[in-house]
Amino acid sequence: MNSRFVAIGAICAFLSVAIGAFGAHALKESMSAEMMAIYETGVQYHMMHSLGIIAIGLAAAFMPENKALVRAGWSLLIGIILFSGSLYVLSITEIKPLGAITPFGGVAFLFGWFSLAQAAFKFKKQ
Repeated sequence: MNSRFVAIGAICAFLSVAIGAFGAHALKESMSAEMMAIYETGVQYHMMHSLGIIAIGLAAAFMPENKALVRAGWSLLIGIILFSGSLYVLSITEIKPLGAITPFGGVAFLFGWFSLAQAAFKFKKQ
């Protein structure tokens, strides 16, 4: 197990719940429906990929010293920061050009999931 990724994933999941609750209770009245939908998309992707980071940390118990697995964990974290982070800031500030950052986070997510698959395919049970 890679306890670092389990801890990072748990912290990210905690933040996802906190940010989601903040949006539902503190921001809902001050945001348009369109901006709230963007915010909620950020929260959903944030949580899904937080769980992915935890899974990567747990998978490390079966695949120690796997560089693709480490790449996967860091890529998902970068994806959360860029994808969800940009959606949070965009929805709160309504500065539309911030949406240009979001696809970079999406690419990081794709690279992370690809790296996890690569790690699994390379794994040989001892």
